Amino acid sequence: MSNNIRIGLVEDQHLFREGMKAILTMEDDLEVTFESADGFSVLDKLSKEVLVPNVMLVDLSLPPNGQEEFNGVHVTDQLLENYPDMKVIILSVHDEEAFIAELIEHGAHGYLVKDSDPNEVVDAIRSAHHKGSYINHRTLMAIQSKMKGAIDATSSFVPVMENLTRREVEILQLVCEQLTAEEIGERLFISEKTVNGHKNNLLRKTQSRNMAGLVIYAVKNQIVSLE
Repeated sequence: MSNNIRIGLVEDQHLFREGMKAILTMEDDLEVTFESADGFSVLDKLSKEVLVPNVMLVDLSLPPNGQEEFNGVHVTDQLLENYPDMKVIILSVHDEEAFIAELIEHGAHGYLVKDSDPNEVVDAIRSAHHKGSYINHRTLMAIQSKMKGAIDATSSFVPVMENLTRREVEILQLVCEQLTAEEIGERLFISEKTVNGHKNNLLRKTQSRNMAGLVIYAVKNQIVSLE
């Protein structure tokens, strides 16, 4: 069985989809195993797959299902519910901070604009698969900007950190630096198993859906900052 990262493409523009496939298949550790030109048939198609993708690249703008809208947000919801181990990266022409922050809050593991450098797309896939998320500088800035607005609107805001241990805060800060569990373990001189245990505790305590959710929590509670 191949150890390659299996990738799915949900994209209605045939030329863009073929171009993405050409880029990804040049990498030895990546293979495109699933394609769909719409979002509403994705679950049905996946049910027929022996091995589902590890990472799904989903276009934000997709064709409707008849008269009913069915965009990348709807696909993300379905994938997160039915395939919780699958990582979802949203592709979009929109570069507005509000779009980026909202989709990461919604549960996406990463966000890329369609004019991203091909190398960044490859890095994003590997990061989402191995680290649980891909939070680049643009995304982190978008999250921080949105959260800052929410904090400024609430003058009585107090960071919610009292239920986190010092070690958990350390690990959360390193998660925001996009380090793997192995890298965090090496940095803190603890085992990878221990790091993963702390990550699971962080997910539970912060009620986050995934590693990207932990980044949102860290920014919201001013545990990390770009300033």
